[in-house]
Amino acid sequence: MTIEWHYTAGEDFSLLSLSGHLGPEGAHRFAGAIGWVLARGTGPVIVDMSGLRSWSVNGQLAVLEAARRLTAHGRSLELAAIPADGSLVPDGDCPPITIHTDLAAAVTKHDAHDQGVDGQQQWRTSGWSA
Repeated sequence: MTIEWHYTAGEDFSLLSLSGHLGPEGAHRFAGAIGWVLARGTGPVIVDMSGLRSWSVNGQLAVLEAARRLTAHGRSLELAAIPADGSLVPDGDCPPITIHTDLAAAVTKHDAHDQGVDGQQQWRTSGWSA
């Protein structure tokens, strides 16, 4: 099993939602999704992990690498609702990663609860269930 993703480029931040298992196969797909995010959005990126069932060490390393890639392009990474079966322990050269308890807390931090869907662009993997 791998991950499915849904990406929305908003005005105040971008949202990348994940579902499935972020393991070795999913890590590669996640890296591809981050490339998609870099090519199509601006500002902070919130990764909503509430749909993840679990993540492996490889998945956690992919998240750390995503933080590095985004920072290199002047963007930050924030995580919402990390899986309960692991914690993220950044190494010494990893940029700061904000971790929110859930997606609502992440959105509130950006004071963007009224960020509507008008003008937003959205992309997703073919297996993403709406």
